[in-house]
Amino acid sequence: METGHKMRKKTRNEMSMSFDAVSVNEAFARVAVAAFVTPLNPTLEEVSDIKTAVSEAVTNAIIHGYDSEYEGGTQPEKRDQVYLHCIIEEDVLQVEIRDTGKGIEDIEQAMEPLFTTKPEMDRSGMGFAFMEAFMDDLEVLSEPGCGTTVLMKKKLGTTPWIRQEE
Repeated sequence: METGHKMRKKTRNEMSMSFDAVSVNEAFARVAVAAFVTPLNPTLEEVSDIKTAVSEAVTNAIIHGYDSEYEGGTQPEKRDQVYLHCIIEEDVLQVEIRDTGKGIEDIEQAMEPLFTTKPEMDRSGMGFAFMEAFMDDLEVLSEPGCGTTVLMKKKLGTTPWIRQEE
């Protein structure tokens, strides 16, 4: 059946990884997501936004989720893990960063700019604010004792979120 316009083939790509909850892996996660999104030919600003948001989410998982102060937990033979899952669907990047740490008791309070539970570590309390500013959508799911999941989306390029029928 010819409809008068070309049907656009949906493109989807997905990747997952986990890594030790140590500070050096924050840079690894940032670069991995930037490399994963390159087929969409993002602008430098889009790549920078994504890298900043991923960096903040991974740092939160390490410092706040595991209270590891960048040390990777207390058991050298079985280190705490950060889980990263990305999906590209057409021109939208979805990023999920998850830890199985202590969780967040009050998500609303934790997302307030300048709120931090680690002032002694010179934490600014701007992590969630940066994630929200640099990504198009942010959702934080957490349960005390069960860990935290940060879900972020970023639309790349200039086509609209909602496609108009021709």
